[in-house]
Amino acid sequence: MQYDFDRKIERRGTNCLKWDHADWFFGTNDLLPMWVADMDFEAPEPVLEAIRERAGHGAFGYTVKPESYHEALVEWMKKRHRWEIKKEWLAHAPGVVPAVHLSIMAFSHPGDTVLVNSPVYYPFYSAVKNTGRQLLLSPLKSEEGRYEMDFEDIERRIDSRTRLFILSNPHNPVGRVWKREELERLGEICLKHDIKIVSDEIHSDLIFEGYRHVPLASISRELSMQTITCVAPSKTFNLAGLATASVIAENKRMLDEYNNALSSVGIGLANIFGIVAFEAAYRYGQEWLDQLLPYLRGNFDYMREFLGKNLPAVKVTELEGTYLAWLDFRGLGMTVEELKDFLYKKARVGFEDGSVFGEEGAGFMRVNLACPRSTVEEALNGLLESYREISGPRGRA
Repeated sequence: MQYDFDRKIERRGTNCLKWDHADWFFGTNDLLPMWVADMDFEAPEPVLEAIRERAGHGAFGYTVKPESYHEALVEWMKKRHRWEIKKEWLAHAPGVVPAVHLSIMAFSHPGDTVLVNSPVYYPFYSAVKNTGRQLLLSPLKSEEGRYEMDFEDIERRIDSRTRLFILSNPHNPVGRVWKREELERLGEICLKHDIKIVSDEIHSDLIFEGYRHVPLASISRELSMQTITCVAPSKTFNLAGLATASVIAENKRMLDEYNNALSSVGIGLANIFGIVAFEAAYRYGQEWLDQLLPYLRGNFDYMREFLGKNLPAVKVTELEGTYLAWLDFRGLGMTVEELKDFLYKKARVGFEDGSVFGEEGAGFMRVNLACPRSTVEEALNGLLESYREISGPRGRA
């Protein structure tokens, strides 16, 4: 079927974090929210139909996953990412962020160090600190606006207590889809120092033309035995509220240790509607996704062209994957607080402050483009109009 991503869905009044509770983060709901990473689109029709059918049964007791649930993920990984996994490698997670927390608990001890690149998805930081581990940061290198891992720096920062590397693949927030040779180099370092890898691959299906996602664990058997991979249909198909994810680990000991951590916090059974949606999305969601990706790319291209023409001081990082644009506002000459005041109180756009992703993100903003094109247009026009008001003739150049 043909999907209409231009159609606006009213999300206010539904206890929606993005729209109803933006004031928790911005101090006001009177702005256009383009921050937290969920979509303003309906999920694929086969997913909606599967949920309706299950809801029609009327009994919502404790439910276990059927074999077909695991088979759907196995088939998706083989078809979409050329990665052959087995059902025996899979375990439950109530979301990727909880899976990262549980993996840290399973594969390290309080006082151990955990290495991450920065800037990066900020729950990585809290996951390390909340579990009593010590955070090691290796900043990404920016080469003419394109980010790369600094492998020499990564290896230099490893110490005798380093047990884990948490990888964002594709990278949130800078939008890189790591190449195979980059992942191989990272893997060599981690294998050399006997460091396990937690690979967050939640955005792995959101890859634009010309790029390909490489699951880290698919590179070699040695690397597969050192890695736990976190995946979910939540970003791909807009199902985050159903709190259902999976982890993949070929290494049985690692999987057992993860499951022990899962049991230790009393998390066993999955959300009944999450089970249904997970399977339906991976079995029947490809048509929707194949239509979505060009639309998201169109939103990014529109934004890049608009800013290049009207506000060239704002630099746009190339987007290889995810639907999260990374914009460099440092050319406007504002401090972080001045920039936030301008965007949130004057332009009334709820972009996400880049400094929360790490000090390297100061002066940047992360922008969620998984919305109708009209929302992108409204945000950019409001941004430009407000900038012209504060800058006078200079802003009209």
